[in-house]
Parts: sequence; C-alpha cells; structure tokens
Amino acid sequence: MIRKLKKDDHELVFSLIGHKPAENLFIIGDIEAYGYDSNFQEIWGQFQDDKLIAVLLRYDQNYIPFSEQHYDVKGFSEIINRNPERVELSGLKHLIEPLQGLINRDVRKHSETYYAKCAGLSYEIDEERIKRANYLQPSEYHENVEMLRAIPEFANGNFSVEARERAENFKTGRTCIVRNEQGTMVASASTTAENSQSAMVVGVGTRPGFERRGYATLCMEKLCSDLLAEGKSLCLFYENPAAGKIYKRLGFTDIGLWTMIRFEADNRVSV
Repeated sequence: MIRKLKKDDHELVFSLIGHKPAENLFIIGDIEAYGYDSNFQEIWGQFQDDKLIAVLLRYDQNYIPFSEQHYDVKGFSEIINRNPERVELSGLKHLIEPLQGLINRDVRKHSETYYAKCAGLSYEIDEERIKRANYLQPSEYHENVEMLRAIPEFANGNFSVEARERAENFKTGRTCIVRNEQGTMVASASTTAENSQSAMVVGVGTRPGFERRGYATLCMEKLCSDLLAEGKSLCLFYENPAAGKIYKRLGFTDIGLWTMIRFEADNRVSV
C-alpha cells in the first residue's frame, strides 16, 4: 500500500531514513525545512505489513525515492506520471534504474556522478595547522565568488554573493577558506544542504596558480573535522576518479553512483 505521509508519520519516516543520513541528505533536509504540509513538497510511503519500507519525496518538480529493499516501482511511477510538467528524478542508481523506464516522457538530460560519504577522517588532524583555515565572513563573499569563477572547472558553476548570504541566513551551508602569507585567498571548500544529521561538501577549489600546495586539503580538513565533531555525516559528488582519490585519502568511501534524469513535460493529449 502506498499513501501520502503526514506529520504523524515522522517517527516512522526517520526510522527508515535516519540511520543513513548521507544517502538521504536531501530527503532529511527537505523534511526538516518544509515538513509534510507544504504545497511544493509531498512525501509518499509504501507500507508492507504496516511497516514503512520505501518513501518518495517530491520537492517542486524533483522526485527522490529511497528504500533498502525492492519497492513498488510501478506505484511510484504512477505518482510521478500524474505530474504533467517537466520533472527530475534523482537518487542512488540502483533505486532509479528500475523506475526510469516507467516514466512516460522523453529524457532531456541523464547524468551520473560518483557519490561518497565520510563518517570519520582517516588520519589525525594537526590542530595547529588547520588554524590557518577560517570561515568565510560576509565582507569576503564577493572575493570568494570571484576566485571560484576563475577556476576553469567551475566556469559554469552557480556561485553568487546572494547564495552565500542565503546559506548563512538559513544555516544550510558554510565555507572554509585559506589565505597565503601574502593575504591572497587561495582555496575554499563549502557545504550545502546541511541538516541536523548530514551535509554535502561542494565547491572544493584552488585559485589558478596556487595548486598542489595543500591549500584545498587544509580547507577540507578544517571543514570536515568541524562537521564530524558536530555529529554530522558528510557526503559529496565527484566526476573525476583522480579527485576521488584525494577525498578517499581523507576518509570518504564510495556509496555508489547518483543518477539524475530530467524528463520533458508530458505532451500526450487525452482522448
């Protein structure tokens, strides 16, 4: 049986998703921020013998499923297909694969990235060394955005002062920076989608001309050690296996592949 979930189901929902905070980063964050009664967010649950075994979250036009076992793929697909707009389906690859073929519309974009998590750093952090890393202050937002936009792999990134301000105001993210001896901001690393249990690491980068000096690693050591001390699991996406090796040295391990599929609107005409 599949039914829409409500506030009274919260304990059941977190008994399913709460022990895997990295895998359920987006679902946990959206529920904590917007609850069960928002007009732009809905959560459905599949029950088996009165036990919740799967959930499907809709945030605006984005859908994310989660289950630790075989779930009602047909039932979830019927919910998504009722939405005639362009939709996006995302989640761990093994959960998305059986569902994607049942979405009755053309694919606009299909992408996959490696997804990794960290529950503890793999080596002891030099507390004196990481004092060189500091958290970004409002007076530094513009400088940080300009630095990130200068990094070739971030050329199309969505960095803005407004986004930095929003993350600070809503406590959904933070940015750690390092300056060199001359005072130049040379690297930064950020989090996004922070919630009570987990956070995603994003925007790890070094100013061109200052690479391979350990600046970005220093940012990561500071950021990750602080978040882990707060009891939060960390996760991140990466596309380049070479970058993955750097994260794995810190203590990240692969969860699997994260799939994102954007579908066109349903243009079928009802007869």
